[in-house]
Amino acid sequence: MKELKMYINGQFVESGNGKWIDVLNPSTEEVISRQPEGTIEDVEKALDAARAAQKEWAKTPVCERAVYLTKIADGIRKREQEFVEIIMREQGKTRNWASIEVGATIAYFDYMASFARHIEGEIVESDNRGEKILITKKPIGVVAGILPWNFPFFLIARKAGAALIAGCSIVIKPAQLTPENCCEFAKIVDEIGLPAGLFNVVTGKGSVIGNALAGSPKIDIVSVTGSVGAGESIMKAAANNITKVSLELGGKAPVVVFPDADLELAAQAILDSRIGNNGQICNNAERLYIHRDIKEKFTEMLKAKFAAVKVGDPFSSDDIDMGPLVEKKALESVQAKLDKAVAQGAKVLVGGHRVGDKGYFFEATLLDNCRQDMDIIHEETFGPVLPIIEFSDIDQVIEWCNDCEYGLASSVFTNDINTAARMVRELEFGETYINRFHFEAIQGFHAGVKKSGIGGADGKHGVEEYLRTHVTYLQTR
Repeated sequence: MKELKMYINGQFVESGNGKWIDVLNPSTEEVISRQPEGTIEDVEKALDAARAAQKEWAKTPVCERAVYLTKIADGIRKREQEFVEIIMREQGKTRNWASIEVGATIAYFDYMASFARHIEGEIVESDNRGEKILITKKPIGVVAGILPWNFPFFLIARKAGAALIAGCSIVIKPAQLTPENCCEFAKIVDEIGLPAGLFNVVTGKGSVIGNALAGSPKIDIVSVTGSVGAGESIMKAAANNITKVSLELGGKAPVVVFPDADLELAAQAILDSRIGNNGQICNNAERLYIHRDIKEKFTEMLKAKFAAVKVGDPFSSDDIDMGPLVEKKALESVQAKLDKAVAQGAKVLVGGHRVGDKGYFFEATLLDNCRQDMDIIHEETFGPVLPIIEFSDIDQVIEWCNDCEYGLASSVFTNDINTAARMVRELEFGETYINRFHFEAIQGFHAGVKKSGIGGADGKHGVEEYLRTHVTYLQTR
C-alpha cells in the first residue's frame, strides 16, 4: 500500500502525530493508499513557509514566474498516463474523463503562463495640476486552496496556476477522498525547482485542515470548491479575520429544450452533460424542461440513450461510459433522493438501481411525471439522475428555472436567436450554454450566483481573484 507524503517548505513530510487516513478505490472498495492526518501544527508550518516565500516571489518578474508554470506543464506531460490512472483509481473517472482532466490541467498551466504580459493597470487623469493617478495590480499574498474530490487534479491548476502567476504563494488542502494525485503533483513542483514554500500540500480532515486554513490571520484569500455546507463553514472561519473568500459551490443546472431545437444534438448533449464524471460535476445537467409539443418524442430519444449507458470499473474497459460514485455515502444519498422522488410521484423510465454489490456504481436514471415542487427539482443530486418536467411557454419555464437557490450553470436548446437571447437575459445563472454540452472553457469565467458561490475562476477575471488593486497619486512639479 502506498504511503503518501505532505509537501511543506520544499520537504516531503509525514504528520507530526503519526496518524494516517486510508484512501479507497470506489470501484473495488479496496484500500489503495494512506495519507498523513495533518494537524493544525502542520498548517502553521506550511503557512509560515508560504508567507516567507511569497515576499520574494512578488518581486520576481512575471515572465520568470511563467517559466516555472511552463516547466510544471511539461512535467505533467512526461507523466500524463500515470496521472490518468491515479485519477481513475482513486476517484473513479472513466479513462476518457481522466484523460480530459489531465489534458486540461496541462493546458491550464500553459495558459496561465501566457498571462506573464497581460497583468495590466491604468493611468487615470487627475483633477490636480501635475498629478497622475496610477492604478496598479499587486499579488494578494498567501492563498489557501481547498480542493474537491470530483476534479482533484484540474483544481490544483485552477487555483495554483492563477495564484503563482499573480505572485502569490499557496497552501493546498486536497480532498480527503482523493489526495494521491496532489501528492504526486508536488513531486513535479519539487523536481522543477520552484522555490521552497511557494507551493505546499497539507493532507487530512477538512474539518481540521480546512477550517485552520480559513481561520488563519496568515491567509489573504481562501479559495474553495465544494458543497454549500463547506462554503458556509469556510466563510464563518474566514470572517474572524475578514479574509477574502472565493467560493465555487453547488449547482442545479436547468436544461430547456424548445420545439425548434435540433433534437438529436440536444439529446446527446443532455446525456453527456448528465453522466459526465459519473454525474458528479457542479454544472451537470440536473433538471430537464421539455416543451409539451415535443415531450413524448424527445423523451423516447432520451430513454434509448440512457438505457445504452455502460457502467463499470474504468479499468475493465476503455468503452465504459460511467464509473462509480466516489464513496458509499454518495451512493446512499443518490438512492435516497431517487426514492423520495418516486414517493412524491415521479416515474422511473430508465435505471434507478445500484449496479452490482461491489463498488459504488449506479445506473443512468431518467425520471418522468416530475413537478416543480418536488425535492428532486430543488436539491442537488450529484449523481446520474435526471428528472423531466413538461412546460408550455417561455414565461413559465424561465420562472421555473430561476426557482432555485443555486445559480451556476444553465443551458438552452433552440434555433431561434430571439428565444436564446431572452433566455440568456433572464436566466439567473453564472453560465448559460446554448446548443451545447455543459463544460466551461479555461479562457472564460467560471462563476455562480446565489448559493453557487462568490468570485470565480478562469481567464483574466480568474487571475484578478489573486490580485489587489493599488492606487498611487503621483504629484510632480
